[in-house]
Amino acid sequence: MGRIILSNARIITPFEEIYPGTVEVENGIIKKVYYGKRCGGENLEGKILTPGFIDIHTHGIRGHDITQSSLGGSVEKVVETLVEMSKAYAVHGVTRFLPTTMTAPHEALLIATKGVAETMDYQRDRIEGALIEGLHMEGPYISREKAGAQNPKYIRSPSISELKEYWETSRGKLRTITLAPEVKGALELIEYARSLGINVSIGHTNATYEEAKAAIYVGANRATHLYNGMRQIHHREPGVVVALLESPQVYLELICDFIHVSPVMIKFTIRYAGIERIVTVTDSIIATDLPDGTYSLGGLEIIVEEGVSRLRNGALAGSTLTMDKALRNLVKLGIPLKDAVRTLTYNPASAVGIRDAGAIIPGYTADLVVLNNNLRVESVYVRGENIL
Repeated sequence: MGRIILSNARIITPFEEIYPGTVEVENGIIKKVYYGKRCGGENLEGKILTPGFIDIHTHGIRGHDITQSSLGGSVEKVVETLVEMSKAYAVHGVTRFLPTTMTAPHEALLIATKGVAETMDYQRDRIEGALIEGLHMEGPYISREKAGAQNPKYIRSPSISELKEYWETSRGKLRTITLAPEVKGALELIEYARSLGINVSIGHTNATYEEAKAAIYVGANRATHLYNGMRQIHHREPGVVVALLESPQVYLELICDFIHVSPVMIKFTIRYAGIERIVTVTDSIIATDLPDGTYSLGGLEIIVEEGVSRLRNGALAGSTLTMDKALRNLVKLGIPLKDAVRTLTYNPASAVGIRDAGAIIPGYTADLVVLNNNLRVESVYVRGENIL
């Protein structure tokens, strides 16, 4: 890989801004970060340098979807799909991601878990796009009342033996599972998942405040697309949302497309919970980067009109958001750039235990994004290699 120098950029670390600043990279690792102009290397004067974006909740993009390739598919098909997804994400500044399955039959999820493990092996020696950091299983242990665009046909009760099988077939690459804490057996499953090092995210849930708090006490540490697919707040029964908001150990996913969550609520959540807990996700689907039309999501038909994806009954069904668009949306709201960048980089890394990415700090992997002043992606580095 050798040595590269990126000089004279506006560096968002994302804890502070360094301008003008220079980053030196050796063998894919950040070696030095310092203030001041210098000659030599790639001159990024007038550009913005940020850590690579990390999307920990995304189903698909540009005609590719992990669940779709698992339903009646094969491990080889999943690997092919994930490789293409990784290339498509990189165009939007994503350098790492968690492919996310929908609620699906047991056999399909086994194919997905094996496919993720195989693709991660493939990526050890090849850098063609964003790197997979493990699997996020959204479901199948969720609430029927709050299923949203999850296929109700495949919702089932929590099963420790089933989760153990997913863990083993993924070769320990299952990083997150989204579940509803109120369903019978959920608390025991949370304890077991946490014992394996799997992060547990509360979502697609009709939980009361007390049920949600019980899950947090035994180890649930995330909220899947906060506000969406959840019991609403009521002044006599605050419900799951308040339990999540008030628990400082819980990271809060937000889909910042201004469709799933209003700008007012995004600003309120940041103000109340603090920027340190906010994780920007896309929840993107197969139709992302494609024209409006009819598509499939987890075996259900969805209709995309003006970029908004819905089931035929009108329920929102994922998004066509990209991470770079989410960054621009946050900045439009008046969120300082370094804070907005943090929600796309350091926070998601922390939320799922990625220790070597998400910041521009010596010793971290050189996953970097060069943006212009309009926050458009111009180039992307993964492990110090310029892939875009």
